[in-house]
Amino acid sequence: MNFDFAIANLIIFGPGRFREIGDIAQSFGKRALVVTGKRALSEAGIVDNLKQNLEAKKVEFLQFVVPGEPDLNLIEQKMVKLANADCDLVIGLGGGSVIDTAKAIGVLLTNGGNLLDYMEVIGKGQPLTKPAVPLIAIPTTAGTGSETTRNAVIKDPNTGVKASLRSQYLLPRVALVDPELTYSLPPEITASTGLDALTQLIEPYISKRAQPFTAALIQDGIQRVARSLIKAYEQGDSIAREDMALASLESGIALANSGLGAAHGFSGSLGGKYSIPHGIACACLLPHVMEANIRSLQTKEPTSPILDRYAKIGEWLIGKRLETEQDTRDAGIKFVRELCLRLKVPSLRDFGLKLEDLPEIANQSAKSSSMRANPVSFSQDELVGILTSALG
Repeated sequence: MNFDFAIANLIIFGPGRFREIGDIAQSFGKRALVVTGKRALSEAGIVDNLKQNLEAKKVEFLQFVVPGEPDLNLIEQKMVKLANADCDLVIGLGGGSVIDTAKAIGVLLTNGGNLLDYMEVIGKGQPLTKPAVPLIAIPTTAGTGSETTRNAVIKDPNTGVKASLRSQYLLPRVALVDPELTYSLPPEITASTGLDALTQLIEPYISKRAQPFTAALIQDGIQRVARSLIKAYEQGDSIAREDMALASLESGIALANSGLGAAHGFSGSLGGKYSIPHGIACACLLPHVMEANIRSLQTKEPTSPILDRYAKIGEWLIGKRLETEQDTRDAGIKFVRELCLRLKVPSLRDFGLKLEDLPEIANQSAKSSSMRANPVSFSQDELVGILTSALG
């Protein structure tokens, strides 16, 4: 058995811990680039609180607002303006898009060049050789787990393709996870990010890179999502929000160290071309990918331990083991389907995806690193078949 295991240098978790940001930031320097999203503008109290905490510790505050998903042009335009800013640290306050943008900026500040020098699939894939400017990642959603991952997903606006910037140097120095920052999340974002977390817990468990260090985190995370996502969506319950914040954190550690699978392999291509929210794309595909993986393994590798892992996933989702492993696997898939219905997940068709688009999406998705980690290597026809099933 061979594996690597890496996490953020320091994880700080708990309600109210956001108030510690001034002391944390001060330990890294005197000038902070604070990357936020549009949501932070409508909830100025969070940003104002951050600014006050920094200024109390004499840390200068320079803000950059990310208007949407990070893309090559946005980040490289910002890099020109930051060339002489002399930032000692970067703070990413927001969802996955914000934190990924903060990661990319932090590592470009020290390595130079442009994003396409280093990006997978659409770029040259050159290795980053220098540590990034210290990054403090503060998530305000519960789903992406970006605060503990070593990649940043960036969109190329010219091709509509999303790809990753990936390096150990992208791991944040500090992941500051305060569930209170998620209390005001609207239901649709709660659903999208929560389903992203669930996918990021299921896929690493059955990945080709699955490993024992992440298994316990995955079990705990899946059980938290199963009992709390609907409560967080329907009631905004504070205990449920805490469960989801921790599940998201666990999902980030899991995917960073054990990889993902076909649902994520598809989601990058779909999100880049059709502007489908990442968590929604994952949710639409997850039960169909689960079915396809199980069906292929039963045919080609009937003794595969992955089949038992799918039964364990079903057990954790429904809270019990049924009479047979197959019954338990089927119950897990049914749980995911019903969860998506309860959370009012839209159809892929609602975003303009059509049957004639599927071969191109399948071809593009096959190149992703997530697809390579899937326990089954699907043919082009099989990939199109999964998409067809998801399209309905």
